[in-house]
Amino acid sequence: MPAVTRRTLLAFTAVASVIEPTFAEGEGISSELQALIARHETAYAALHRVVHRAGSNWHDRKTADRIEEQALLAICSYPATSRGDRRVKAEYLLTVEARGELDLKEHMQAILRSTMRG
Repeated sequence: MPAVTRRTLLAFTAVASVIEPTFAEGEGISSELQALIARHETAYAALHRVVHRAGSNWHDRKTADRIEEQALLAICSYPATSRGDRRVKAEYLLTVEARGELDLKEHMQAILRSTMRG
């Protein structure tokens, strides 16, 4: 029997990743992650309303920014253990990152710590 090389192993891994479904049937998103995402979306919309509202002051903007940041950190910190939660969390954070808003070192630290839990 020929020896298994790194190249062979990578080829089998690539095939397995194509064949394996990305979303297990019946494995949806947890209600806790849904609530965290909804909370962040609400905080994000509120932040934009405050920033664009005529007459908003520094304190209002700072408060709205802090609430939005805490909501985003909660998602980053969430220990997604199911395949559905991991996929939804990753997709949501990629969307947030594409807007340039996943920019604090605390975000990355929270994401990395969340992978060690769960």
